[in-house]
Amino acid sequence: MFDKPRTVLARGLVAVGRCQLASLHALAAWAAGSLVVLAVLLLPVGVGFRLLPPAARGLRALSDRSRARASSWTGARISPPEPLPADRGGNARERSGAILADDGFWRDLVWAWLGPVSGGLLVAVPLALVEYGAFGTLVQPFVWRHLGDGNWYAFIRVSGTATMLAAAVLGLVFAAVGLLAAPAVLRWHARVSRPLLSAPRSTRLNRRIERLTDTRSRALDTLAAELRRVERDLHDGAQARLIALGMTLDRATRLLESDPVAARRLLLEVRGTSERALQDLRDLVHGIHPPVLADRGLGDAVRALALDSFLDVHVEARLPGRLPAPVESAAYFAVSEALTNAAKHAGAREVRIALAHREDLLRVTVTDDGRGGADPSRGTGLAGVRQRLDTFDGTLALHSPPGGPTTVTMEIPCALSSPKTSSC
Repeated sequence: MFDKPRTVLARGLVAVGRCQLASLHALAAWAAGSLVVLAVLLLPVGVGFRLLPPAARGLRALSDRSRARASSWTGARISPPEPLPADRGGNARERSGAILADDGFWRDLVWAWLGPVSGGLLVAVPLALVEYGAFGTLVQPFVWRHLGDGNWYAFIRVSGTATMLAAAVLGLVFAAVGLLAAPAVLRWHARVSRPLLSAPRSTRLNRRIERLTDTRSRALDTLAAELRRVERDLHDGAQARLIALGMTLDRATRLLESDPVAARRLLLEVRGTSERALQDLRDLVHGIHPPVLADRGLGDAVRALALDSFLDVHVEARLPGRLPAPVESAAYFAVSEALTNAAKHAGAREVRIALAHREDLLRVTVTDDGRGGADPSRGTGLAGVRQRLDTFDGTLALHSPPGGPTTVTMEIPCALSSPKTSSC
């Protein structure tokens, strides 16, 4: 389905404006990098020790802003380096030495000098096309008579009304190409800038190790808590009913000959007790791994959740196959928690759930029309969902302005485990 021309135009204008900001940002980064280089050159005479810390922090602020813009504009996630050494304690010489020993500082400096050449020239292309096209369309028709016979616009020699109109049309083409190319150029700019703005490989590996250690510890704690819950539910539920069932059967056996009517009544109690014990076991198994999830997959399991909910829930599942069982289970219970929050805390009436798998990434979006203002720190269950997703290197993003709507976006990296076997 094609976008409307107005939407395409608005998207192009926004992208062109962002290209302009990116070009100005590149110039500011180059100026900050030049100031840092000047501070380094002045270190032998002592002035550089006082100039380097503020210059390095100004450069870091610009690189942080560039990383944030790349994320918000194109969705590119760029891992930032470690923060620069704090200014507290030590003299200017010690602070400058700590900055010079920081790998992230040197990466910022390389970005400041190479960024304007690589990314700056890239974002200048749509700007040049739009500005040159605007000149041909809006300015050329009114000034071509005063420019003499040697006036050329691109490959058109403007010498009369016909060539002026041709130049105006060509200007429209240039502007249109610039507007259409601007969003793609922004994505290329983020891709080119990523190697320069990312944290050093050693830093990323250390963070990865820390994250895996933390998620492993939390996964073990969650598993232990789940085992305790299963043991408690078995002890207090099915086990207690089975013990009562055995005692009732013993009483009924003793009364079979002396009081058959009482024995029959006790046997009816046994049947009711066995049904309740079976239901307890079914509820326990459902809380561990729902049968519909194992049999039909994530899409149909979420649809079953929607049918059980008293809210008006719409499910759109685009899953080309089955996912690994642990991933399906994590996504299922995450959606269940989001539905519970929508009903219990948000006061929602309608919920929309979208499931999609693309490029080895499961993306689940739950949007409700509730009052908004959700905060994971207030114990709404989202913190537990985030911990569950962390086990799979998943992420949870929450957008819940006051007044709503609330959108919970969950992403889990995973590959399909089998071809499509359900209706999802």
